[in-house]
Amino acid sequence: MTGRDVLTTYSKVSVKSQTVLPAEVRERLGIGPGDRLRYVITPDGIRIEKARPEGEDPFVTFTEWAGAADEEAYGNL
Repeated sequence: MTGRDVLTTYSKVSVKSQTVLPAEVRERLGIGPGDRLRYVITPDGIRIEKARPEGEDPFVTFTEWAGAADEEAYGNL
C-alpha cells in the first residue's frame, strides 16, 4: 500500500460494544449484510479482513498455527 492508498476513517463504539463500519471500509473489503469479519491481532496492531463463510476455512480450528509468522507465511492461501 502506498501513501496515496492510505485512508483514515472513524466510527464510535456503542454501550453494547457495537460499531458501524464506515462505507469506505465496507466497500474496500467488499462487505455486505451477513458477511463475517476476521480480526487478526498481532504485536503491530489489528487487521480486519472479510472472512470466508463459516465452514469454508479448513484451518479455523488449528489455533496452534495462529502466530504472526504463520499468518505472514500462510495468510493469503
